[in-house]
Amino acid sequence: MNRLEEEISKMDFQYFGTGQCKVDAEVFLNQEDAVFLDVRSREEQETVSLPLGKLCKVIEIPTNEVPERINEIPKDKIVGVFCSAGVRAIIIFTYLTGKGYKNVKIIPGGYPSLMEAIMPGKLYKKLNKLSQKSFMEN
Repeated sequence: MNRLEEEISKMDFQYFGTGQCKVDAEVFLNQEDAVFLDVRSREEQETVSLPLGKLCKVIEIPTNEVPERINEIPKDKIVGVFCSAGVRAIIIFTYLTGKGYKNVKIIPGGYPSLMEAIMPGKLYKKLNKLSQKSFMEN
């Protein structure tokens, strides 16, 4: 059995029922060492920009380019995989776990859940927290 088959065999009712593979957008954006992996197509990325760079590291790699660009995705960080509907995020989540990534999560809900997570009040709190942390480090 290869690694992908091993990972898929772990994905039983309990695994999906307990949401182990998912992380809410707001929870994800409040984590340290988080990498937002945007697997939408180039056309989607150009049409709907997600300027999250002040909140976390963002890597934009369309789904079809992930295999050839996998070395750009860190294994030592929490990786949240995002797409507009969730299907591509699930595919890339499964692919990455099959490649040995341990801290990969699907950010479900597409645009509505992401936009809810960056509403002005929530965004202000997160940016204020980051600003205070940066001040303390310097």
